[in-house]
Amino acid sequence: MSADTPRQFHLNAFLMNAGHHDAAWRHPRTRPERITDLSYFQELARTAERGKLDSLFLADGVALWGNARYNAVGGFEPLTLLSALAVATEHIGLIATVSTTFNEPFHVARKFASLDHLSGGRAGWNIVTSGNVAEARNFGREEHLEHSLRYERAAEFLDVTRALWDSWRDDAAVIDRERGVYAEEGAVRAIDHRGDHFRVDGPLNVPRSPQGHPLLVQAGSSEDGKEFAARHAEAVFTAQQTLADGQTFYKDLKSRLAKYGRTADQLKILPGICPVIGGTEAEARALEDELTGLQVPAYGLQQLSGMLGTDLTGLPLDGPLPELPEERDINGNKSRFTLVAELARRESLTIRELIARLGGGRGHRVFAGTPEQIADQLEEWFTQGAADGFNIMPPYLPGGLDDFVDHVVPLLQRRGLFRTEYAGRTLRDRYGLERPAGRAAA
Repeated sequence: MSADTPRQFHLNAFLMNAGHHDAAWRHPRTRPERITDLSYFQELARTAERGKLDSLFLADGVALWGNARYNAVGGFEPLTLLSALAVATEHIGLIATVSTTFNEPFHVARKFASLDHLSGGRAGWNIVTSGNVAEARNFGREEHLEHSLRYERAAEFLDVTRALWDSWRDDAAVIDRERGVYAEEGAVRAIDHRGDHFRVDGPLNVPRSPQGHPLLVQAGSSEDGKEFAARHAEAVFTAQQTLADGQTFYKDLKSRLAKYGRTADQLKILPGICPVIGGTEAEARALEDELTGLQVPAYGLQQLSGMLGTDLTGLPLDGPLPELPEERDINGNKSRFTLVAELARRESLTIRELIARLGGGRGHRVFAGTPEQIADQLEEWFTQGAADGFNIMPPYLPGGLDDFVDHVVPLLQRRGLFRTEYAGRTLRDRYGLERPAGRAAA
């Protein structure tokens, strides 16, 4: 982006089954019976693309999140689904969550290179280390790897995947029928990686993809997570409840880039927001109250216990939280633990009130208002140093995404804050990022 080009938002549609509110599946505007229907996700993808959003994002874990008795949980493996959505769309980016703790680099490099080819250069990888002991127990482990060790493994994992993506030169395939040469000698090379966690010979069995590397996204906000993001990530999905907290996180993370030889515009920070949209503020608040009234307390209590690393079963819902462990003693999602604990402490919330506050965003900010009020909130965070864009988390689907695209996006476009047409061919182009030079070319 040149100095004369106005700075604009990046907007990502974070899709989750019936919607992000944990009671969305009970609302008559949703279709929970369609969460394994490809055409449902194709419709959502086309809606997001109609709004000129940068990308779609799918979260993932390798365990069943939440109690299926009380919520529409479970669903498609994200890379499989995004491959299907690649042929139903033309422009929108396709970002999948894949764990570095419960996968191997060769598998992941191959899958993302394949998605990038299939989509014409629209793939993105949300890199997570996983934070749930249930995931560990699906892979033969009784306990989760220690937090800092997970990030150490993730750093080497990413080094290996990058080397594999670069193991083919861009011009490797010469397809010379007369000489009988498909790829020039030396254009496809082994990587011969020998590290603390991985031994990988390579080369990858997929040619170098349109973007070279997919867009690299990260979602951890702990100290380890922020340092990993500063070194590797090109976009960060994060959760803050207040403008001041957003500004602090934004300044902190951007300040870490220089030591890795990176500039501020090489990393985009996208806080999550769950916008509850109504024609009037009263209508929006009524919808928020309606969703809260449909919550199943047993489900919320289980989710809250997981976030806080503390079993809350049997405690009075209208009482306060018990004494909580210190963040250093949490081996799951440290940053989300701290956010939720501080929210409860700052606003003196009971357990019931906290479950209600977390129902729409699981710690991400929830804001109910008119399209104008939503646009004002996004503009404030964007212009006041708290965000480069936003991870939009519709509370219910499909209507929550329709409302955002049809009523909020046009306001942002009229304010000059968001594109009116797609520019560039790849997801990296949308983010103003250069295509990485292949190491095999050297």
